[in-house]
Amino acid sequence: MSNLVILESGAKASTIKKFLGKGWIVQACNGHVQDLPSRGSKDSSKSMWPSTENNLPDPLWSWTPRAENIIQKIKKSAKKSNVEEVYIATDPDREGEFIAWRLSLIFSEFNSIKRITFNEITEKAVNQAINNPKEIDMALVEAAMVRRFMDRLVGYECSNFCRSWRLSSMGRVQTPTLGYIVEREIERDIHNPVEYHSINLNSNNIDFKVRLHNKNDEEGWYDEGKFYPDRTYNKEYAEQIIDKLNSEKCIILKEVKAGQQKRKPQAPFTTDTMLQAANNYLGWSISKTSSVASNLYQNGDITYIRTDSTRTNLDARKNIRKKIETKFGQNFLAEKIVDYGGKKNSKVQDAHEAIRPTNPDKENISAENDGKKLYNLIWNRFAASQMSDSIRERRSLKMECRGIENEIYGTSSWRVHSGWEAVFDSYFGNVVTSPPKIGFELGNIWKLDEVVRLLTDFTKPPRRFSESSIIQKMKKDGIGRPSTYVSTISKLVDRKYIIKDKTALIPTDNGKMLWIEVVPHYTNKDRENNLFATEFTSLMESDLDSIEIGKVDAASKWNEFVSSFDKIQEIALIKKRQSPTLRQKQFIQNAINGMDKETMKKILGSKDIDSISGEDAKEIIDKMNELNVTVGASEKQVALIIRLLDKLSLDEEDVMNKLGFNEISELTGGRNGTASTVIGHLIDLDNNSPATEKQKEAIISMSDNLTFEMHVSLEIVEAESLDTITKKDASKLIGILKKKISQTKKKKK
Repeated sequence: MSNLVILESGAKASTIKKFLGKGWIVQACNGHVQDLPSRGSKDSSKSMWPSTENNLPDPLWSWTPRAENIIQKIKKSAKKSNVEEVYIATDPDREGEFIAWRLSLIFSEFNSIKRITFNEITEKAVNQAINNPKEIDMALVEAAMVRRFMDRLVGYECSNFCRSWRLSSMGRVQTPTLGYIVEREIERDIHNPVEYHSINLNSNNIDFKVRLHNKNDEEGWYDEGKFYPDRTYNKEYAEQIIDKLNSEKCIILKEVKAGQQKRKPQAPFTTDTMLQAANNYLGWSISKTSSVASNLYQNGDITYIRTDSTRTNLDARKNIRKKIETKFGQNFLAEKIVDYGGKKNSKVQDAHEAIRPTNPDKENISAENDGKKLYNLIWNRFAASQMSDSIRERRSLKMECRGIENEIYGTSSWRVHSGWEAVFDSYFGNVVTSPPKIGFELGNIWKLDEVVRLLTDFTKPPRRFSESSIIQKMKKDGIGRPSTYVSTISKLVDRKYIIKDKTALIPTDNGKMLWIEVVPHYTNKDRENNLFATEFTSLMESDLDSIEIGKVDAASKWNEFVSSFDKIQEIALIKKRQSPTLRQKQFIQNAINGMDKETMKKILGSKDIDSISGEDAKEIIDKMNELNVTVGASEKQVALIIRLLDKLSLDEEDVMNKLGFNEISELTGGRNGTASTVIGHLIDLDNNSPATEKQKEAIISMSDNLTFEMHVSLEIVEAESLDTITKKDASKLIGILKKKISQTKKKKK
């Protein structure tokens, strides 16, 4: 007889196999095994369901891709080994519990099904879990189900709605997140840069500023209500002061105020703070950090990575304090064991402790380089949370210059106790640890380090969101959860609603259109009932959390959501009928440009294009199709033609003449228009042009992998040589070689 343990990932399974002896089979189900039917699947017609009062829907749960084969193999292996007990060890969260529920039903033919969870993959934690199995937590399962139902209802209905604008999708969390990014871009667009002048000077490596105005001065410089004493509109006035400073070449210490600054350590990592820190210190994207962290968790190096909680295990805190005392000394320890889990926040899930090393004694681990970097960052953050404050001496300085009435001010500070910063010194760079040599005696003359210059600049628009800052915003406003932060942003990128430019997230035209033109259809006077408003989304997330802990009934919350959604959707449809989409208006406008009056009257009648309704627009477009009215090429079609011509280094006039056209402006739009003909021709030319260097390199690499002679690979697509192979054939060949490599790997296994 044997026992079977089922987990999500193969990496996690490999780690746990090391802890369990003979008689244990450890297998991975590779994530979700069953879910709601996806669009386009054979069961897609059953993907929506009727809602009944007091009961959750009972939809068809369909196999996810490849899941059925995986599960059947596990079952077959289990029966062959006479498995008696099945332990389901999927992740300890809402999604993991849902997977566990589906697995418990799939494996119900076995004698005993037990649910086990652990927050860290260590031998101790695994054995404790096995010795203390529990039942499936149906409250967690129901929370996961309601989340799926909500996402499916919004995703299907609203995505269908936005297709009138030729947009791909809308989402319960994805769309409000897009809203943040678009609104920030609007703020940037309307920002009016205002010029200002200031004086910056340096002495003894300390930066000083010159007070140019007081609050009540007529020329006092304000930006959005905030007063800036060191800025002025008056350039000549600032230059006069600069001339005097450069003439004197020194400033005199007039006043000193002594103080001390204590910097407290931060709490251990949550999902969002880990993603942010890895971005700041390591320069990593959130997807890279998430991937590396997942590997560390599955290898048993760190605790569970999807968490909002800052609490940690007491024994772990005690162990890290011993390590700190040994390495740094008693005075680097916080006075008492610090517990960051005391504060409660309704927007925080506290099911799992913060992200920390599973073994605090291990400052370093054996892993690939990225794994070491992230582990060290996590270890440092956890260690810092139990360390003393860093302390800096601080001196607020007021200076004067002969012949100048204006006050010159600055601050000198130096660290006298590093405290928790000791573990972060490698990230901080050079830190000042001593006061200026000149001292702080009143009347001391401080020489200027360099010539004083005028600084002329303009007010800056608000910064665009980065991946880490948008996650911070999502967390603050209570939309999304640690398990969805990364996937939400990935969806926005994949669906071409935003692009990433280095660290900045920038909305595309489609992203702006979705938020500015489509979302207002779901906007009412009562902001709490706006489907994509932060308040509404946050409330839904709170409801899911309440279902999870058994505080509210899942069925009632689901039906409450359906009722609200139906009303909101009905209003949206009414608004849509009242006004045409921007694309509809542009299409009609393009069509009537240059149209004779008689044809125009047949199509428009007495209607004015600026005042037509959505239904009017549909009728007009239908009539245009009946009359076979040709429409000029769209801006996108023209832009694509020009881009392809540039890419292929072709002359516009030559190409147009060869195809029987005079110029681009004469081309007609629509799927069957002449613009489509030209685009198709150019794409064919591009496909038949020589393969790129990257394509050639990929073919060489893959052929080497398969130990194919080059001529063998080329014969697959009937290409003579790498020098003559086309882009189209190269792309086809790369796809075939990829498949062959994959098949070879499977055979080896």
